Amino acid sequence: MKRIGPELKMPKLKGGEMKVPPFLSDLYADLRDRRLLPLVALILVAIVATPILLAGGSEEAEPVPAPEATTEGSEPASQTLTVVKAEPGLRNYKKRLDHRSPTNPFKQRFDGPQLEGAQLNEPAPGESSGSSEVETGSSSGGGAPAPPSGGGGGNGSGDPVPPGGLTYFTFAINVQITKTVTNEDGTKEQTGPTVRKEVQPPSALPGDKAQVVTYMGTSSQTHKPLFLISPKVSAVFGEGHCVAGEEVCQLIELDPEMPETFVFGENQARYKFNVLKVVPVITGHS
Repeated sequence: MKRIGPELKMPKLKGGEMKVPPFLSDLYADLRDRRLLPLVALILVAIVATPILLAGGSEEAEPVPAPEATTEGSEPASQTLTVVKAEPGLRNYKKRLDHRSPTNPFKQRFDGPQLEGAQLNEPAPGESSGSSEVETGSSSGGGAPAPPSGGGGGNGSGDPVPPGGLTYFTFAINVQITKTVTNEDGTKEQTGPTVRKEVQPPSALPGDKAQVVTYMGTSSQTHKPLFLISPKVSAVFGEGHCVAGEEVCQLIELDPEMPETFVFGENQARYKFNVLKVVPVITGHS
């Protein structure tokens, strides 16, 4: 019989043993020296056993049916359940608001305040409705006196406050002014002191011809009189508090009974102002 293909021959053994390839013998020796042979054997076992375990555990266990909850003398629970059809949306507004009664939105349902016979600034129960006098003494403590509540103010009218009306007032000052001028020969000429009473803001002092300062009223915080200083004033001496101005003071606040001296004009005349007291003055009624 004719052979087809190459002839297969058994390898020749040297000394009657099979010759192992060099790389396998080197790999075995390396694993043995590193003590990795047990780990390689474990990996080989896991590779062989994994498909077997997966194939055997693929069978699912049959679910155990849950026992039906029944009570004595009653039907099973599955036969007593009621299925309701879901209808999403809002309820009918007529059914939702059926318990409420309709009302007229344009009808007044609340009573307004009774203002008949009431008066403005009506005194509280237990207080006297008569006018009280206001002391206009010295305000050297820094505070201005309270405004008057009746007639007889500084306007000279003497008319009482009309019922339900308003009284307008302002804070005037009583001020003492002394003028001193130095002549060319060195002698000093003094004028005054002159007292000006109930000076209302705004007023130039000592007058229109020599407007050294202008009284602007009282401060809303300290209630002390404020004076606007003329640009012709070259120096200021005293305990006054400068309210406005950086290099040159423009608005100054003076304490009552604390004199302040201003050097004014080309002739360097000295004007000493001494605020005696702050007086509330009625300016009118409405």
